[in-house]
Amino acid sequence: MTWTSELFLLLLLLLLPVNILLASVVVFMERRNVEATWSWLMVLLFVPIVGFALYMFLGQNMRRRKLYRLDRRYREQLHAAITEQARMLAGGWPADKDGTIDPYRKLIDLNATRSLLTLHNEVDFFTDGLAKFERLLADIAAAQHHIHMQYYIFNNDEWGRRVRDALIAKAKEGVHVRLLYDDIGSNQLNDAFFTEYDAAGGQRAVFFPSRIRYLNYRINYRNHRKIVVIDSRIGYTGGFNVGNEYVGLSPRFGHWRDTHMRITGESVRSLQSLFLMDWSLAKHRVVQHRPEFFLPEAEDHEPKKKLAMQFVASGPSDQWRHIENSLLHMIYTAKKTILVQTPYFVPDESLLNALRVASLSGVDVRIMIPNLADHMFVHWATRYYVGELLQAGVKCYLYDNGFLHAKMMVIDGAIATVGTANFDIRSLQLNFEVNAIFYDRSTAQRLEDIYWHDVEHSKTFTLDDYNNRSAWSKFNESLSKLLSPIL
Repeated sequence: MTWTSELFLLLLLLLLPVNILLASVVVFMERRNVEATWSWLMVLLFVPIVGFALYMFLGQNMRRRKLYRLDRRYREQLHAAITEQARMLAGGWPADKDGTIDPYRKLIDLNATRSLLTLHNEVDFFTDGLAKFERLLADIAAAQHHIHMQYYIFNNDEWGRRVRDALIAKAKEGVHVRLLYDDIGSNQLNDAFFTEYDAAGGQRAVFFPSRIRYLNYRINYRNHRKIVVIDSRIGYTGGFNVGNEYVGLSPRFGHWRDTHMRITGESVRSLQSLFLMDWSLAKHRVVQHRPEFFLPEAEDHEPKKKLAMQFVASGPSDQWRHIENSLLHMIYTAKKTILVQTPYFVPDESLLNALRVASLSGVDVRIMIPNLADHMFVHWATRYYVGELLQAGVKCYLYDNGFLHAKMMVIDGAIATVGTANFDIRSLQLNFEVNAIFYDRSTAQRLEDIYWHDVEHSKTFTLDDYNNRSAWSKFNESLSKLLSPIL
């Protein structure tokens, strides 16, 4: 036996007790679901050295850790707003004269402790990246006071530089510009990219730095939100990141089909609060009440349309999975139809079972996923879980006109949700996400129309198709399913 073999054997023997101890912690001390527990046990036991390192940086549990620190005035104002909303909901919302809100009181109450319901909003939906970014750049050019921008992926390419240069121009004019980006998602960015931006007075922050010099237990928890707030009156959020591929310039993906929204009205304040909280967390600061970022609505900006909506946010440190709970509640209240679009369908058992039960109860459940894969393990896991639902009568479409990245669900043509969260364990348990819920039939029907238009560019994936898949596909799906709780 060579000295390298002896060294490896010694290292293995030393790590074995640590591995057993760590496995015990996973099983007995951390409150994880059973699937995640078994997945980590497999990794720890079958690849003891690598598994130990993976768990240290990818497997730490952040639930119930208080990441956001709010100053006294911010806490008081937040508590007062939530208390007043609860009082109005309990007494019947005075502005709800046509009964738009009342059927969904329980869903609103579910989110009320974290999210304010607003009634006066307008929303425009973008399904094409070029149209979205052209409108965004126009709004940036018209900004007078501040621009707050947050993206998971911000690429150093033609469109990334176009957006950056637009921010530089406004910073030079004296507009307050802040850019927050995720370190893993935006790994192309470096200080050189921001030389002129920094010189112009633009501010920036990196969410949970996780490169080699910053190795820490938070590397697996990413900020997947996409938020832009301009002058506290215009808000953007949805699925589009910043880069060439999102305007259809990627040879690999071609057309990029996503859903994004531009909002004016009262709900912009909720997006503003989320941005300021994430900004403060990235900057290691206490979240302070900043009146200059919550300007009152000017008369000429007051939306004429009544649109009731809530923004629901969730993150890995929350006690409850707010977005997932909202999705579950919406599914269980469905009586006729459930339409789902998602690029990744890797649900936990509760979400999978809710859709299964809805279909078996006679609800018309339809799921649309991309035919094109961008992450192979997630792609195979998605096929596995869709196969589970096909057996319960769920209908599935494979979008075949480029890559489908939209995250949307419409219930009974009456209420809908659109946002940044995929229907997968990563989005619902590990990432920081935000979804909008629309309590408005006309808005839900607009989204239904988008869905049926996408069906025209999709092919049906049937139970026969699934049963006749190759042995290689079955192997990949089975392996990916085992790893799905930690993908």
